[in-house]
Amino acid sequence: MIPVEFVSVILPCLNEEDAVAATVADAQRGLAAAGVRGEILVADNGSTDRSVERAIAAGAVVVTASRRGYGAAIQAGLDAAQGDVIVVADADQTYDLECLSDLIAPIRSGTDLVIGARTRGTISPGAMPTLHRYVGTPVLTRLLSGLIGTPLADSQSGFRAFRREAVAGLALRAKGMEYASEMVLRAGRAGLAVTEVPVNYRVRVGESKLSPFGDGWRHLRLLLLLSPHVSLVLPGVVAMCLGVVLCAVSLIAPTGLALGSVRWLPVFLGPMLVILGSQAVLLGALAAHRSPLTPAAIRRRLRGLGQPNAMNRLLGAFAAVALLGLAIDAVLLGFWLAGETGPSLLGVAGLAQALVVVGGCGIATLFAVDYARDVLDW
Repeated sequence: MIPVEFVSVILPCLNEEDAVAATVADAQRGLAAAGVRGEILVADNGSTDRSVERAIAAGAVVVTASRRGYGAAIQAGLDAAQGDVIVVADADQTYDLECLSDLIAPIRSGTDLVIGARTRGTISPGAMPTLHRYVGTPVLTRLLSGLIGTPLADSQSGFRAFRREAVAGLALRAKGMEYASEMVLRAGRAGLAVTEVPVNYRVRVGESKLSPFGDGWRHLRLLLLLSPHVSLVLPGVVAMCLGVVLCAVSLIAPTGLALGSVRWLPVFLGPMLVILGSQAVLLGALAAHRSPLTPAAIRRRLRGLGQPNAMNRLLGAFAAVALLGLAIDAVLLGFWLAGETGPSLLGVAGLAQALVVVGGCGIATLFAVDYARDVLDW
């Protein structure tokens, strides 16, 4: 058993005057029921109502978050917290903080991050918007589960507990609601022990600050940004393979494929997919190689990018690709000067242009990345 010396309860708050005092009281009873010493910090995020004075009157310590946003408020609370274990919840009465001992118990058993899963408990009618409950939360949860390799039921819950020391090393940077996703992703990739416990979810008191589409997009954007092997490399490989197949179709069937009453010649789509796919793979591989969040198995596959002569080898490879495309163009020019034209050469011409662009873009990308790295190292 790991001893829990002191618990800091952080409540991000923005205009919660009707609920913050009751939430603070719930947290006080929760600490007493858990038999631990602790403090309650209300991280005010710019409230213009009486939230601050009511929080102070209820016995909480108010911390002012200089930057707006859910994540910024929690970070301000963390900077002021004294506890070795942190509990985070909303200040709107949606979570039953009298049951915070349920989240602290797994910490004593060695878990680093405990998430209160609303979908495994009871959700009061009307407590969670339909779109949020059946689309946003399940989609983001499944995506996060796949990215960290740990099955989760509710990655977006705002009721969670964690060991301060473990999470402090994750270097969380998100300022908005996406902070919740970033914490889970970085914790999972860092090998921290993550678990869930069922919690109940009640109808909030006061007006919701959630923006379903805006916040959902920020969550998704963050997860894709921190996972270039998924957002760039994987779709890039798919696009390249499909492009190669379509280029082959253009070569094998120069008059196109019969699709009902029309004939389709993928002479443009094939090369375009090869170009886009190769660029995505290159950028994604470079980003994944340098990201500490990339899974170990992917990093092993990309370890060649860290070799001393990797840049020169890549430049040589892309130069060879571009020269091959130019050579094919030269041959095609010879055919054209000799008066030989026709659809049989279109597929070859498309492939040649793709090779030139892939090679040229690859060289430009490598120069730009190497230059940016040198600038950052100065």
